[in-house]
Formats: sequence, C-alpha cells, structure tokens
Amino acid sequence: MKIIKYLRSLPGDSLSIIRRTPPLVFAMAVLSLGGFIGASTVLVRGFRTVENTITVTGASTESFESDIAKWSVQVKTSGKTQIDSFTKHKQSINKTMEFLNANGIKDSVKQDVYLGPASISEYKTKHPKTNEIIRTEWITYQNIEIESRDVYNIQKTHSQITELLGKGVRVKPSRPEFTYSKLADKRVDMLAKAAKDARVRAEAIALQAGSEVGGLKRVNTGVFQITVPNSTSVSSWGSYDTSTIKKDITAVMGVTFAVK
Repeated sequence: MKIIKYLRSLPGDSLSIIRRTPPLVFAMAVLSLGGFIGASTVLVRGFRTVENTITVTGASTESFESDIAKWSVQVKTSGKTQIDSFTKHKQSINKTMEFLNANGIKDSVKQDVYLGPASISEYKTKHPKTNEIIRTEWITYQNIEIESRDVYNIQKTHSQITELLGKGVRVKPSRPEFTYSKLADKRVDMLAKAAKDARVRAEAIALQAGSEVGGLKRVNTGVFQITVPNSTSVSSWGSYDTSTIKKDITAVMGVTFAVK
C-alpha cells in the first residue's frame, strides 16, 4: 500500500512513462523499490548509539603438582586348557602383587589397590585351507586398579614394572593418570587473577587514549588449559593433560569495561 500511495503522488508525465513501461520491467522496478524501502527501515531501526566500552582479554597462569595418581596393570596368561591357564594365572598374579607390595603399593590410608575379576576366553586357530582346528588356547585376563596419593612412587614403580617380564609374567601397564583434587578451588582463584589482569590491560590502553576505565559491563569466561609445564598447546574446548605430575594451569577471560 505504501508503494501505491508513492506512485499516485508522482507527477502526471511520470505516470504516463510508467504506463508505457513493459510489465516485467515495471514489476522488477516495484520489487526493487519495495526492497529499498524495507532495507531502509531495517537500517533505521537497527541503528544504535555506539557504547563507550573497551573489551580486553585477561589471563593467569600458575604451576602446581598433582596429588592423585590412577594406574591400572593387566596381567595376562595362556594355557592349553581352561584349568591350565587359570593355574598359571594365579602364579602370575601372586608375583605381580608381591612386586607392587615390595614397592610400597598396597591398601592403606593413602591408596587403594583393587583386584578386578578374572576373565577367561577360548581362542581357536584353524588351518587356512582345511578349516581344521590346529590349536586351542585359553587366555586369562585380570586388571589391578590402583589409586594413590603417593604420585612419585607410582611414577617410579611404573618405570620398573617391566622387571616382571623377566619373571615370566605378562603384564600390560597403562600410563598413570595424574590429577589434582583441589582443582575447583584453584579455578576460582585463577578467574579472580585473570579478571585483575584484564583490568590492568584495559587501564594501560585507556591511558594511552586519554580515557579512564569505568565499571564492569560484561564478562566472558573462557576455558581452562591444564598442560605440561611450558606448553604452548591451546584447545578451544579446554584441555586437561594427565601425563605428568607437574602441570601449568591457564585461565582466560574476556572482560568489557565502560570507558569515561
């Protein structure tokens, strides 16, 4: 309706020109005019006064040591029969537990040692041409799960567990996972330091522009990066490296301040 009123307001000679315009061209012109008017409305309605703000990124990095280690050791034995495999397995488990105890890894106040259930599976090897069974083998598996606060002892024992291979014990140790039990408290402290760092940066920038930093407007808390010491690795989803006892934690925060 706005377009029709607009056309009616045109001079008479303009209307005669429009009447002589081919229908398709006229329709395209009307659509273009309507699009222009609609776009103009959006531009006007979407206009906002620019805020006097400054957005900076604050960061804080600290080093700390893990206080919990999780480690698992799988013991594996084989035999021609189910009984043969399990008999050998009990001997291997006993040797493994003796090794761990000798290295100070046993149930105590500071650590838990859990012996999981044994699992026995039968494996048959067949002749590739005749499909005849040429060998039957029974495999027994069992995991030993360890959680300890003596992280350095776990690290040392992990490096020495291959000694069991010389005693005929087939072991498959996992890599120990080192974590920190008070990470939640440290995150709060790190965010406070990152916010303080952001304000220092904002004030330094505002000073050069002859302005003054005002109150806090917005905060965008970023992810935490927990990495090996002096690492440059960064993940958009955050990271938590568990391979080392010593770690670095970095908190990043985007902060917007008012500028006077």
